[in-house]
Amino acid sequence: MRTGLRTVRLELTEPLRISRSTMSARDAVWLSVEHEGVTGHGEAVSSVYYRLDAGSLARHFTAMGADLARFPDPETALEALRIREFAAGSTPPAVTAAVDAALLDLVGKRAGRPVHRLLGAADTPVAATARTIGITPPAHAAAQARSLTADGFEVLKVKAGAADPEEDVERVRAVRDAAPGARVLLDPNGAWTTGQAEALLPRFAALGVEAVEQPLAPGDPEALAALAERSPLPVVADEDAVDLEDVRRLAGRVHGVNVKLAKCGGVHAALRIAELIDGSGTELMLGCLAASSLGLAPAVHLADRARWADLDGHLLLAHDPWAGIGGEDGRVRASGLPGLGVEPREGRRAAPDGLPMDLDGRRAEQDGPRAEQDGPRTDPEGRRADPEGRRADLA
Repeated sequence: MRTGLRTVRLELTEPLRISRSTMSARDAVWLSVEHEGVTGHGEAVSSVYYRLDAGSLARHFTAMGADLARFPDPETALEALRIREFAAGSTPPAVTAAVDAALLDLVGKRAGRPVHRLLGAADTPVAATARTIGITPPAHAAAQARSLTADGFEVLKVKAGAADPEEDVERVRAVRDAAPGARVLLDPNGAWTTGQAEALLPRFAALGVEAVEQPLAPGDPEALAALAERSPLPVVADEDAVDLEDVRRLAGRVHGVNVKLAKCGGVHAALRIAELIDGSGTELMLGCLAASSLGLAPAVHLADRARWADLDGHLLLAHDPWAGIGGEDGRVRASGLPGLGVEPREGRRAAPDGLPMDLDGRRAEQDGPRAEQDGPRTDPEGRRADPEGRRADLA
């Protein structure tokens, strides 16, 4: 099998502010895996939260490519990954997830079957996806809510964690008034103390919020579980539920876990988590980072297995270079095409490795432009982001 890499910048339509940072763009690294004339694709994106930039992603992909070369075909490599005999050790989950996606894409194309069929689903997954509204003035949040619900969005996820919690309350109230029929989720990204959460959650429950993600700072899952036990709203773990062992500690103790393929290690890792929580009282949310349709597609093939789908990362982009999962009307849909079912958008033709080329035929630079941010940022250790603004935080 032959592998290739390409790094591009994905710019957001408008900056997205969450409790710990503001993001306006991020880098994406595209992986291609070719075997006998057929190519599969996967994507990983940079994240300051997980300390991954485009350069480190590319280095890990290069090492994974060398490992892939020892397998005779993609089917064998995919099975090794599924049973965890491949891509172990220090490989970041985001890289494993992208390799998983590229192999699923390639195996599906070779078999003439979409990924959800490979995974045993009889029907094509379709799900109402949440649409994110950042920390923004209430009037702007209300305008976004009106526009999104007019387009067909039934679920709105409102970011919280402003310095003044009253701003969060007013933002949610404005969204509720502007979109009275919408289901509203709340996501402080770990910004609150236990005391703040206990004071605020009843107020958000009175406003009709359906569930809250990671209200407390990550690192103390016992505190999160204790809060969930007495919360008037369902509590969904996100940053405290990274991998299978994290979820094992919280299963049956929180109301939901937000599974992002980039943090757990891909489709097969997500399926193990879904199996673990089945029947425990903890329900599945499928989440994402800001990424292209290529990066979102693997999760969309699982979307019908989740109570909550938060798969709007591609909808935050000013230009999505891939297409095939929809979402503009509030619903994401797995394609019936073989593999992941995504293709380069119209007006972009394929390069020899199957990745899109620019309209003038030039390949994007390997190193690509760096993701920009609005002003200096810090990582979780309090260090300044590099002067080029290379790091971009989680959405």
